[in-house]
Parts: sequence; structure tokens; C-alpha cells
Amino acid sequence: MSALGALFSPRSAAGSTGTRSRILLGLVCAGYSVGAAVGWGSPRVAVFMGDFGLAAAALIAAVSCLLYARAVGGRLRPAWLLFSLSSLMAACGNAVWGWYEVVLGVPVPAPSLADVFFLCFAPPAIVGLLVLAKRPVTRAGWICLGLDAWLIGGSLLTLAWSLALAHTAHLAGAEEANVAPAALSLAYPLLDIVLVSMVLALHFRRSGVNRSAVNTAIAALALTVLSDAVFTSPLLRSTYHSGQLLDAGWFAGSLLLAYAPWAARRAARAPGGASPPRAAGSRPIAGSLAALTPYLAAAVCTLGILYNVVDGRRVDRVVIFTGCTVVLALVVRQGIMLLDNISLTQELAQKENHFRSLVQGSSDVIMIAAPDGTLRYVSPAAAGVYGRDAEDLVGAELSSIIHPEDLGRFVHEVRRFLAAPPHEEPTTRIECRFRSGAGDWLNVESTVNRHQGGLLLNSRDVTERVRLQAQLQHNAEHDPLTDLPNRALFTARVRQALGGRRASDPGTAVLFIDLDGFKQVNDTIGHQAGDELLIQAGRRLQDSVRAGDTAARLGGDEFAALIVGDGTRDQGAREYQVHEIAERLRLTLSQPYRIGPNEVRVAASIGVAFAEPAISPTDLMRNADLAMYRAKAGGKDRVELYAPQMQADVVRRSELAARLRSALRDGEFALLHQPVVHLASGSVAAVAAQARWRSAQGILFTPAEFLRVSGDDDRTAELGRWLLEEAVAQAADRARAGHPVAVSVRLPAARLLETGPPLGSIEALLTRHGLPSGALMIEVADSDPRVSFDALEQRLVALRRLGVRIALDGFGSGFAAINALRRLPIDVLKLDRTLVEGVVESARLHKITSGLLRIAGDLGLQSVADGVDVPEQVLALRAMGCTHGQGMAFSGPLDEYRLRRALVRGEFPVAGVPGPRPVMAGGSIPLLTGSHAETPVPPT
Repeated sequence: MSALGALFSPRSAAGSTGTRSRILLGLVCAGYSVGAAVGWGSPRVAVFMGDFGLAAAALIAAVSCLLYARAVGGRLRPAWLLFSLSSLMAACGNAVWGWYEVVLGVPVPAPSLADVFFLCFAPPAIVGLLVLAKRPVTRAGWICLGLDAWLIGGSLLTLAWSLALAHTAHLAGAEEANVAPAALSLAYPLLDIVLVSMVLALHFRRSGVNRSAVNTAIAALALTVLSDAVFTSPLLRSTYHSGQLLDAGWFAGSLLLAYAPWAARRAARAPGGASPPRAAGSRPIAGSLAALTPYLAAAVCTLGILYNVVDGRRVDRVVIFTGCTVVLALVVRQGIMLLDNISLTQELAQKENHFRSLVQGSSDVIMIAAPDGTLRYVSPAAAGVYGRDAEDLVGAELSSIIHPEDLGRFVHEVRRFLAAPPHEEPTTRIECRFRSGAGDWLNVESTVNRHQGGLLLNSRDVTERVRLQAQLQHNAEHDPLTDLPNRALFTARVRQALGGRRASDPGTAVLFIDLDGFKQVNDTIGHQAGDELLIQAGRRLQDSVRAGDTAARLGGDEFAALIVGDGTRDQGAREYQVHEIAERLRLTLSQPYRIGPNEVRVAASIGVAFAEPAISPTDLMRNADLAMYRAKAGGKDRVELYAPQMQADVVRRSELAARLRSALRDGEFALLHQPVVHLASGSVAAVAAQARWRSAQGILFTPAEFLRVSGDDDRTAELGRWLLEEAVAQAADRARAGHPVAVSVRLPAARLLETGPPLGSIEALLTRHGLPSGALMIEVADSDPRVSFDALEQRLVALRRLGVRIALDGFGSGFAAINALRRLPIDVLKLDRTLVEGVVESARLHKITSGLLRIAGDLGLQSVADGVDVPEQVLALRAMGCTHGQGMAFSGPLDEYRLRRALVRGEFPVAGVPGPRPVMAGGSIPLLTGSHAETPVPPT
């Protein structure tokens, strides 16, 4: 921006504000006025300032408007270009005037070139005002604008002609033979009248976008026109000379016009980009003056005519003609306004009917409340929404239909809304409860607007939406089966109990509950019965806790309870009290359940954890979960209190599981084999492959030790793959070395049905290593109830076609052994070590074991006793008909070197058998290792 633009800008380069610019402008104008009042000190300086000073001021206005016109675009640019041209004409006129008076030192001739420039000042200014003003939108509006301008101009012409212009025209025509001076004498006042007419007509049509600029420009032009009017008056025209006080009016008008565009920019840069709000009473006053303009103009015209009549003068023809045209323009304007009013009335009636139909047919209730809260209007929709007639609500207090619990919040929100500026918050939304005609409460959402100091409410019934939201919230926080709080809500309740006013209460406890035996209920009588059992268990749990406590279902057969502390500081007494509550819950949940015709029993394992200072909800619930699992591991159907050692056990198991993963990856596992001996001859019939983990200290851990601690099914499967591959590979190596002996590998039944390795690659292993038929036996471990007997039978039949022998491991323990014996293609029965351990001491076990061995003999199956550790067991088992044994009575697990030495020897001494024999006898049978509780052997 140039220095000149910065001078009139509200913020100059030095950081001056708009107020400083106006103060500077006032000081400059006041200085010029004082100088003109005192005559500038000398006549020559007065003439110079009166001519070239005015030219400089007009030139500043022209340059300022031109700079602003170049800076802005749109429809405002032509207006400021025209104002620049108008000011340039004034500058040129004053410069020519100064050329005659100051440079040439001669009087200014009449007419002269200065008159041409002065006469060209008004037309661009008039057109510029038209561009700046708000344009009419209809043709009738343009006609009314022209008529208003003529009414004002004609009235002023009538008055001015009656007062002075007629006399001026008569004198000019009488003294000069040429009509130019007469025309020049009349041109100035006539142009001033036109300019004043446009200024007054457009004053009431200012655009809201550039209101500040229009006001400033109108003030500048009005000051200029006023100075022109004083100059053209007969009293001053003959005595005027440059440098008088009258020049201060023209000077101030030019500088004010120079400031006008920058005032427009200042308004545009106001905070928020909007003009400051107008006073509430300014619009009615402005509208009244705009409506009275035609009548005021007619009154001025009438005063002009009355002045001539009262003064006794003959009414001039110009006055009569102008007055008639003014009256005609007034009549035409009134006719246009009448037609326009008729059209507007019809349009208003149509819109009123349209909006009345919308209001009456709307499903929303529209209410208007007075400033004192009284309902002044209620739409007919109130009958359908509220169940109350609109007439019954009109005149009632708005507060009388609002729920008392919501009234305070409603009043607070309304007060806040009314205190906010309307342009910042034109509307607000409030949700509360309204009383219906039936006496119940409806959830109502209201959009509130300001209306003549009161409120306009557009309300709708959202009761169903609120009810649906509440139902969705309830469903999101409650278990769908038992309707108890779910894990999310239970966690929130625990967080609330730990963070509220009882945050430091150590009596708060969390109980985790697991139903023991629930899986058997699902497997035996169906999942629907299991769901009914869970519903009854949840109901018992809910009835057993206190009112302030929380019972929840976390998922499956796991429940939880939050016991809120009562402020007791005696921790021992509090633990005893909570333990009693847990025991009562255990007994209650362990009572028989009546499900249809069946009576079902389940037990409950409960873990209890107490709140500690600064403990988080997650940690507290984790502690209760650990205690519950400890209760299940300790025999089930019991209550276990959390102890810090439980967390240490978890950490130890996690560390061991991580080490197990590393051991599998780094090859830290070793493969050992335990001989299976023929009880009648002592010959080695087979070897059972067993995996051992060699620790960093050289200790060999059995599978029962590291797999039980890790609890990682993936690692168990990976270990099974490694065991099968190593056992087959080493058996093939031994066969090639001249030690053909069968090897048995123990695999869970669930692993046999997996399609991936190693089970899917048993055939590939046999082919790749060239293992002969009958050299591999698979021991089917345990009896998982989830395993399909049909699929397992098909799998075992396929393996037997390849020459793989099948053994049933752990026979005599569990409930599915008889069913497996009946359906599966079994070659060998392996007695569980729990039967073998007590076969000598217990007559009951002796009879059971004897019966099982008779069954095996009747079916033509070979038998292997696992865990034969003492000679007495060998004698007892052989007497019962058992064919083979495996245990410490013969040998522990051996590494490959010791195993081959044993195979070279060929047999082990057997109690009751006279002397060893030099050859292997008894036939080779594929058998597998015993239990996972073998005694560790030191590394070799």
C-alpha cells in the first residue's frame, strides 16, 4: 500500500488505528478552518490556499479513491473510480481558478474552463452513489427510486426557485445579452439540487455490506453541496473571494471523501468480518423516514408555492410546472405503491395460509412463550403429541408442564441462551420431560429461538428414541442370557468403587466364580439345558449379593461379584466376612438345579482378591482370576484368597513358556528311549520314545514338568512334531545299524485328526526313512470328549493299513476307555501306572487289574504295564497274564549310546525268571512310553 493509502487506512505502517486516522483528519480540517478564518496571514497566501489548497485536497481524494478502486474488485470498483473522477474534476477546476488568480493575477472570467470542470463534478458523483447504494430488485422499485429523486429534487427546485433562482435568472437575463452567464448561474444550483436529491433518496437505500463507506461518502458530498449552496446564494456570490472560511467546507468534503473507501475496508476487517450490530430502534426510524419522504417532498413543494402567494408575488410558471410534476409523481408513486401493497398483501395471505397449514399439519408442537413464561400460542399438534388440547395450554406457565427435576436445567439453559449474542448463537436445543394429558412424562426435544423478547419452541416427542437408546445402552452393558452386568459394566463398577469416596477402603473385594462341571452338562443334556443352568445360576448369584454390590457374568460359565467395602479398618475381620460371603455363594451355586426332568449338579470355584492402595481395576480383576484358577487347580469346589505368590507363579510360567519356545528353536531337546520288556523272558520287545529338555544347568526336565507349567498348546504341538520325526529317524538308523526294534510314540487323540504336520506327514516320514512295517506304534493318549470317535476310527484304520500298530494308552483311568476299546482298532492295551502302583498292596486294585488283563487276553490283545518299578509288581502282573512291562524295575530312559548297548545285550533280568538268555525273545511289539512322571536322569 502506498503512503497515501496508509494515511487513510485504519492501520498504517506505524500501527496507527482507525481512531487515530480520524483524529488526524479532524486536526487537518480544523487547521485549515482556523487558517481561513484568520485570513492566512496575508491576502496572497489566502488566495493560494483557497485555490491550490482546495485543488490539493481534491487531488488527494481522487488518488485515494483510485488506489482503493485498484485494490478491490466486484461491483464496488466502478463507484470509487467515479468518485475519483469527480474529485479530479474538482481539483482541475480549483487549479484553473488558481491559475487565473495566483499565477496570472487577473479575475476569473465568467464563464471559464474552471466552470466546465466544476460542472463535471456532480454527474460522476451521482452515478457513483447509485452504484454504491442497494439496488432495487424490481422494475417498480427502479421507477419508485426515480420518482423519489424527482419528488425531492422538484420540491427543492420549487423552494429554491421561489427563494432565489427566479431572481437570479431574471437579473442574469436582463444584464447579459448572452444566455451563457444566465445558464451558468442556474447550472450550479440545479446540479446541487440533483446531487442533494440523490443523496437524500439513497440515504434510505444504503447497502449493508458497505454501509460505512456510503455514510462517509454521503457526508462528504453533502458537505460539498452545502458549501456550493452557500456559494451560489445572492448574498455571498458577489462578495466571495478565495481564502475565505467557506473554502474550509470544500476542503473538509474532499478529505472526507478521501477517507471514505478506507473506512469501508476498516468495516470489512472488523472482528468476525461483519458490521457491528445496529441499534434496535434504528430500523423502524429509518423505515418511517423512507415512507414519509414523498410526503415531505410534497410539503416542501407546497411551502414554495405558499411562499410566493403569501409574499404577494405572481406564481412563476416554473413553480407551477414543477409543482404539478411533483404532484403527478406523487400520485403515480402512490399508485405503484398501492398496487405493490395489494400484491404484497395477497402474497402475504398466501404465505400465511401456507405456513398456517404447515404449523397445523406438522407433527411437531410449536409454542410461543412470553417473556414471563406464559404460553401465548400452542399449535394444534399438541393434542396428538401431548394428549392435551392447545386451548388448554394457552395461558398456562411453561414451567407447569416441565418435570420438576428438569426445570432447573431448562431455566439455566434458557438464561444462558438469552444472554448469548444472537449472531453467535441464533438457536439452541434442550431436551426435558413434559407432562402429557394422561399424567405421565414424555421425553421432548425442543429447538428454542428468540421471539419478541420471549421464546419460540419447536418441540417433538422423542420418548421412543430415549427408550430405544436406554435399551441399547442396557444391552451393551448387560449379558443377553442372564441380564446381569457384563464385563464392560462390571469393570466400570470396579473402577467407580476404587475411585470414589471409598478409594482407600481395603474392604472392597472382587470375586471370580467358575462353574465346575458345566462342560459335562452341555455335553450330556445339551446346550439349551446349559443356558438354563446359567440363567438359574445368575439368578441365585444376584439374590445372594447385597443391594449395593454387583453380580455379573463375564462370559461362558464365569461369573463375578463386586463386594463394596463398608469402611471396616480391621482387615482380618473384613477378610473373614468376605470369605463367608464367598462360601455362601459357593454353597448356593452348588445346590442341585432342576432343568426339565433332570436334576443337575455343578460346583463352584471362587477366587477372592481385595483392593489395595493405588490398585487399578484391571489388576484387581486379574488377581481374582488368578485366585479362581488356583482354586480349580487345588481340587475345585473351593474358595481361594489371592496371594502375591500367585502372580509370581504366573510370571514363572510365562518365563518358562518363553524359554520353551527358545529351546524348541535352538534344539535344546533330547530324545530318550525306555525299553519295553517281555515279562516272561526279559527280552526287549520295543522302545518308547520320550522327550527331555536339557536346561542350562544340565538338568533333564520331563514333559510333565515343562508342558504343565507352560500351558502352551502350540508349543505342545510343535514338540509332538519334533518327537515323531526324531523317533522315526533314529529308529531307521538303528535298523540300518543292525538293531531292528520297534519304537512307540505317544500322541494325543486330537493331534491325530489334525491335517497339518506331523500327523498329515506320518506316511511321508515312513517312506522317507524307509521304516519297515510294524516298526512304528502310535499310542493314543487320553480320551478328549471333543474328539469324534468316527473320525478317529477312520484315521487309525488308515494308519494300520500302512503297518502302524495302535496302542490305547492309560487304560483303566478315565471314562471313555471301554468305548474306545469297543470301536477303535487297538493292538495293545497299556495299563495306567495308577493301577500298577497299588497292585501289590491293594486287593481291590489287584482284582481290577486282573479283570482288565483278562479282557485284553479274551480280545487277543497284548498288554503293557506302565510304571513297573519293583520286582513284586513284576511277579504280580505276570501272574495276572500281563505280557510286557515298562519301568525302573528294568531300566530308565536311555540315550542313544546306552540304548544300543542294551540292545546288544538283548535282555534284562526279570524277577522269577532263572538266568538271562543270550537272544531276544518274545516277539517285537510296537509300544510307547509310559506316563509323564518319570524320574529325571542326569545328562550323559
